[in-house]
Amino acid sequence: MAANNTLSISFTVNGEKFNNVNVPSRQHLADFLRSQGFTGTHLGCEQGACGACTIEMDGKAVRSCLVLASQANGSDLKTVEGFDDKMMEQVKQSFLKHNAFQCGFCSPGMLMTTKEILLSKKKLTRDEIRSEISGNYCRCTGYQSIVDAIEECINEVN
Repeated sequence: MAANNTLSISFTVNGEKFNNVNVPSRQHLADFLRSQGFTGTHLGCEQGACGACTIEMDGKAVRSCLVLASQANGSDLKTVEGFDDKMMEQVKQSFLKHNAFQCGFCSPGMLMTTKEILLSKKKLTRDEIRSEISGNYCRCTGYQSIVDAIEECINEVN
């Protein structure tokens, strides 16, 4: 630990290396990412309940408001801005088609959760999809359009 409670850490975000970055020891990863321009990581409840801050850390979806930046030392992080592959383009198009992007506040977390659902390669029912996204709050869509979009993606992937 360095003076004034900062730590030097290194990690990768969306393929960009961050080496020996000084972060306050108690700074949350979501706050750090937003300060570095990764503003697709939204802050909603700051208690891990809403899912707006969901990112991928070493291949797993995590709530970045519950992770200290120092805990990301040595990790490979992906934010919603870092997904430009064919699968995520398909997911985005499905969300657009089904009008699942209303105000957009929950969208980054929903997209990150959808990616994890698709990578599981499970054929889910609509009720199971609702259960999988239950940790992501959406105040605009009533979830119907989001479930429609995810269901379409599952059917195309499987």
